[in-house]
Amino acid sequence: MYRLLVGVDVSKDFFSAAGLDEEGKEHFAGTYEMNSHGFSEFLKVLSSQGERLDQMIVAMESTGCYHINLFSFLSSQGIRTVVVNPLLISNFAKLSLRKTKTDKKDALTIARFLLDHHEEISQLSISQDHQDLRDLSRERESLCHLIAATKVEIKRVLRTTFPELESIGNLYTGVMLRFLQQYPSARLVRGAKLKAIAKALKGPYVGDKLTFTAEDIVKAAQSSVAVVSPAKEIIVQGKIATLLHLKERLEELTKLLIDLCKATRVEDLKILQSIKGVGPNTAVPFLAEVGEVKNFTSSKKLLAFAGLDPSIHQSGKFTGASKLSKRGNRHLRRAIYLMTTSVVSQNIFFKTYFLRRKKEGLPPPKALFAVAHKLIRVIFAMLSQRTCFNVKEAI
Repeated sequence: MYRLLVGVDVSKDFFSAAGLDEEGKEHFAGTYEMNSHGFSEFLKVLSSQGERLDQMIVAMESTGCYHINLFSFLSSQGIRTVVVNPLLISNFAKLSLRKTKTDKKDALTIARFLLDHHEEISQLSISQDHQDLRDLSRERESLCHLIAATKVEIKRVLRTTFPELESIGNLYTGVMLRFLQQYPSARLVRGAKLKAIAKALKGPYVGDKLTFTAEDIVKAAQSSVAVVSPAKEIIVQGKIATLLHLKERLEELTKLLIDLCKATRVEDLKILQSIKGVGPNTAVPFLAEVGEVKNFTSSKKLLAFAGLDPSIHQSGKFTGASKLSKRGNRHLRRAIYLMTTSVVSQNIFFKTYFLRRKKEGLPPPKALFAVAHKLIRVIFAMLSQRTCFNVKEAI
């Protein structure tokens, strides 16, 4: 049982804190600067409360990047610190009829929420290793989004400078990207010799197999309806350079992320990868977001944490359509979705289940999320029991 429960409301330059004892009596309230001086003052206040630091628990809302430094500081001092979903605090605050909103009141609301729910959320504190793993995982996810957006932009401009090229081959192979850096338009291809085009299509591109020839590209350029625009040619070249840099950075970050996961969660990673179709690129983000599976009492709690639980609207005789709540961790939801699509295509057990749910009348998207639910139930059991995937046990 914690003797002091502290709520912290964080902003960019300041944070407010309020402390309650186990009976709900207010002990202190104050506002501090978001710097080393403010952190030290806050620690002095906590230390002056007459309780040991390990008998305290501090809760704060997730605020993007603003709460991270304070969270790390308090954790390094041996204080149990947890980050709470702002939606939970918002809903808890609605129980009060008073609509006054101040930083001090928000901190007190978080402290009272902590008083009522500390047993459920006290396990949400994470180690620095886990925080590093989560940070790297989310940075990798951000890179993936940037790469996808850059590809869309390249394709959009190429539809002006060389629209026929998309039907010839994959625009995003190493061969094609290097080729487009030299010849980003049909105009430049028409002005080059066939030998030069063939030379540009050659290089040490491991894994890239050409399904077209230099003659195919020249023929398409000669009959192209492309617009002549030197400016757009420069734009294509710049975006390809950006894409190549992002892909190189993604490879480096992926390797670093997997190495860190192997150093800290190697057994959990091995258990997940025992499922055919679950590779390190999806298993590591899943572990980074979930943390320890013991934090969840059931697979339903894990699904709710990911926002994959059903949201049902019912009133009297009316029952609305069921849909995903999407109120949980969007990063975890993405990792589960990617794992699910992979196992459906590669794992006969989950593919069979997917086809059966479709045959029962579920549309493909709902059948896919039915597989996601089953996959999470299986993973939860495997991680809880420390066993690898077994088809007979999963049935």
